Amino acid sequence: MNTSEQTLQLIERAIRKIADKFPATKEASLMTDIHIRVTQDTGEMVAFNDEDAEITRCVIEQWINNAEDNFYEQIAPVIRKCLVKQKELIEQMSILKPFSFVLENDDKESVEELYLVDDETVIIDPDLMEGLGEDLDAFLEKLLKE
Repeated sequence: MNTSEQTLQLIERAIRKIADKFPATKEASLMTDIHIRVTQDTGEMVAFNDEDAEITRCVIEQWINNAEDNFYEQIAPVIRKCLVKQKELIEQMSILKPFSFVLENDDKESVEELYLVDDETVIIDPDLMEGLGEDLDAFLEKLLKE
């Protein structure tokens, strides 16, 4: 799926709206995750807090009636890219760290952790980590042989 500039702008705007709800203050909110729920049929992207209260919503026209089986696998990197682009804004949000942005399907099932905000931990893009387990196993096997 080629992502349009309009789609990226809508996602970035939604992220800014989320950040606006948690402006930088001395007292952090006790939330642990921000849930981003995307409905494949309607293209609706809604952000919720831990108590399932809506933070913001938008409709991504490009995603309306997308019938692809791997829809969530295709949109996760797009949303992650927008989150990374606004890293400074996100990390200043007044939410007690660590907290995550989690992608959910329309059945409220967690699909993927998109972004973890923590002072000490960094989550690396899963695509970069692909095959790492096999490489480490081969390296260990080689060391044990020597």
